[in-house]
Amino acid sequence: MLRRDLIRFGAASVAATLQPALLSAANKSASKSPSRSKPEESIEQWGLFEASFPGPTTGNPFKDITLKATFTLEHRAVQVTGFYDGEGTYRVRFMPDALGHWTFETHSPTAELNGHTGAFVCTAPTTPGNHGPVTTTRQYHFQYADGTPYFPFGTTTYAYLFTSDQAAAASLAGMKEVHFNKSRVCVMPKPLGKGEQILPFVHTGSDSNGRGGTNDLIRFNPAYFQLVEKRLLELQKANIEADCILFHPYDGWGFKNMGAEADDFYLRYAIARLSAYRNVWWAIANEYDLVKTKTMSDWDRFFRITQAEDPYSHLRSIHHSRVIYDHSKPWCTHASLQTYDFEKSASRREAWGKPIVHDEIQYEGDVDRRWGNLSAEEMTRRFWLATVRGVYASHGEVFISETGESSWSDAGRLRGESGPRIAYLRALVERITKVGLNEYEGAYYLSAGTPNELILYYMDTHRPARYDFPLPTTATFSATLIDPFAMTETPLPGTYSGKTRLSLPSKPYRAVLFQKVSDVKGAKPATTKQPLVPDNEPGEL
Repeated sequence: MLRRDLIRFGAASVAATLQPALLSAANKSASKSPSRSKPEESIEQWGLFEASFPGPTTGNPFKDITLKATFTLEHRAVQVTGFYDGEGTYRVRFMPDALGHWTFETHSPTAELNGHTGAFVCTAPTTPGNHGPVTTTRQYHFQYADGTPYFPFGTTTYAYLFTSDQAAAASLAGMKEVHFNKSRVCVMPKPLGKGEQILPFVHTGSDSNGRGGTNDLIRFNPAYFQLVEKRLLELQKANIEADCILFHPYDGWGFKNMGAEADDFYLRYAIARLSAYRNVWWAIANEYDLVKTKTMSDWDRFFRITQAEDPYSHLRSIHHSRVIYDHSKPWCTHASLQTYDFEKSASRREAWGKPIVHDEIQYEGDVDRRWGNLSAEEMTRRFWLATVRGVYASHGEVFISETGESSWSDAGRLRGESGPRIAYLRALVERITKVGLNEYEGAYYLSAGTPNELILYYMDTHRPARYDFPLPTTATFSATLIDPFAMTETPLPGTYSGKTRLSLPSKPYRAVLFQKVSDVKGAKPATTKQPLVPDNEPGEL
């Protein structure tokens, strides 16, 4: 079994400290102090502060004991919920979002846990890549808390948080190799083949394949969550966001049918343990509409609980199979879709007014189901279509292994060829914009960018030998031809302004990038709108 010391590493996981002077000033008894006393800690902004306390072990500490803590910085007070971590240990965790001297005090009906106080100093981030949690910006895009742009180019590794160390290491190596910056991961387990698996609840009576048995739904298995936390820190160290899927329909132990009381109990415990990790997103469910024991009011309730229990307001979404959730509801921060109908992006933006991530656009692979045998070329194409439609996408991969090796989607080895192409597109987007690409709705050829500054065309399946590009007349632009699959760029000589005819390679899946070089002095915008449709094709869309 994995022990708690598996998660005690790195700058993000720090033991709590208490100041004797503060305790004395508050007239707190020595019995309320943690067993170890250290000088006041320095915790970096958006790092993880943790305080642990001994407490009761009798009865059911998960259910019978409550613990909260109030963290205070000057006039601000933030309340967090603590949790029982087994073996008589109770913990509170906190992610400070502002520099300065923070103090805290615990609150509990249980005397041993009530009235503990302590302090730490929050300092500027020093860990590479620590820009804070991701939030939304400019209505349709994302950024880190410190304002650094964030463009999600993610993947799917459902079992990463609870799979074997070997499989997780292979999965993480692949994510780092091709620079994925988000991964969709299940918090609840899914079956991983033969043999017993580590499970989130005390469990007895599984069959030889680890299925079935009885779950004690009011007693958690701390070792399971300690493993999850270890993996979250691995992703965090690699600057990968963890899109944590809280419910899903793929289990062999009945977790999808626990009932409302057990659902809410699990949800609150998971949030108390995991919300202080800055790289966490909340996906309320994967394919929520396949969980037939839940109603729409259940899913709405899970959103409300998550929003109320998470003191950091991490991103929140829900993923569907056939029935798209109403993402206009106020607790959704962004839309998570299982579609590749990118042509509907404009109408969805109008309806929802939020960023859109196509989190499942099918899988590169070789399985016999249509959703799992895309070519690398088609996966690359779908990422480009998402980009020029002003939305985002997630990668997935399922190749059959004769040796029973885990597929990439369940946290195995990356074997497809689309990964480097997706990494190239991510690097291109990060190079050409700091605010995100917005679709030029109604354009004759698909394009996105920033008005009068940047235009990225994607010709998709079309293969014109030439085209008159309707550039603005108020600026001059450089032009670059791009082969997305070969990952090559060919700069064209000179600069361009206004209606510009370019010779093209007459091959499908090519892109053209126009970037502003300079303003045209004295130029005024054309009195009529630049044509989006050539004159010889009136009305064509």
